[in-house]
Amino acid sequence: MGKLLAGLFGWMFGGFLGALLGIIVGHQFDRGLGIYLRPISREERNRINQSFFNTLFKLAGHLAKADGHISTPEINQAEEIMRRMGLDANRRHDAISLFKAGASVDFSLDETLGTFTEICGNYNNLKLQLINYLVSLAVADEVLDEAEELILRRIATDLDFAASIIDQIFVMIGAQERFGENRQCDSYSGRIEMAYSALGVSSTSSDKQVKKAYRKLISENHPDKLIGQGMPDDMIQLATERTQEIQAAYEMIGKFRQQQTLTK
Repeated sequence: MGKLLAGLFGWMFGGFLGALLGIIVGHQFDRGLGIYLRPISREERNRINQSFFNTLFKLAGHLAKADGHISTPEINQAEEIMRRMGLDANRRHDAISLFKAGASVDFSLDETLGTFTEICGNYNNLKLQLINYLVSLAVADEVLDEAEELILRRIATDLDFAASIIDQIFVMIGAQERFGENRQCDSYSGRIEMAYSALGVSSTSSDKQVKKAYRKLISENHPDKLIGQGMPDDMIQLATERTQEIQAAYEMIGKFRQQQTLTK
């Protein structure tokens, strides 16, 4: 379908050469679209599932050891991720072993990312979720040191994202987690500011910009979409919680802006 439409438009605007170019572009579009539309076999889903799980905990260990030692908050955050995933004893044992492997001196970041990209490289949402979880671990001690930042930026670029995405995710993940904790000590104005940060926008953003950011985040974190791309069942609970935090932040901003309009 992509080849047909692109070829037709190419012919209309560029004659034979335009049609030829359109067919080439359309073919690439069809190939890319096919990746997302074709059903994933059980065997492929299992490969993606295991690859994501292995990569997450290996990189978590590598990241935690980036500054030379693994801090208590980082251990606690890794434990919290395992708890929220609802891992059984065997799965938890595997996660701890992978974490230790990632923290070892002979760990290969290139090899780990290469294997992950080979299996999961066509699924941007999965790659983005991997970065999200790693940033969440890195900010567990509320400090992103230089060594951790360098590793995260390296991971981002190797997964075909701009290195600068780490800065944006750092702010959003921190705000989403603080917002999700529903701290009673936070002032209402503080909660509103946190809600904006959770969506990656500001109080000066238009309603249209806020809605666009919200929809993008929901699309990236929606459990059904992630399940369809082969995300491990263990991870779906975390994605569901993040989606709920994003939803709550968006609704709070909506109510706040509605109140502001009524009081004008």
